[in-house]
Amino acid sequence: MGETLGSSDPLSGGQLARVEAIAATGDAGLTLVDCLDACERGDVVVVRPAPAVRTEHAPVWFERLAGDAASESLHRWVRAGGPGRSPLPEDLAPLSIAAP
Repeated sequence: MGETLGSSDPLSGGQLARVEAIAATGDAGLTLVDCLDACERGDVVVVRPAPAVRTEHAPVWFERLAGDAASESLHRWVRAGGPGRSPLPEDLAPLSIAAP
């Protein structure tokens, strides 16, 4: 992760460091992969629903999710339950994409 803001990102470690910090709180798990069949989109973040609601709700895919504000909004949403348990925040909606 790191293509979205590139060298203009003021955080050492960039977006990956932000996502790792969310995972470090225990509010979310983190799995890193090279490509999720959406490589042409650059950095992609996928938020899976909690196990109890996975059969009724699909994961939510994002592109260009980068920076402190978007990362903080993502963390609040995940902490509130994420897909199937909490409405998608308005500021994250424009970053959501269809799964490939």
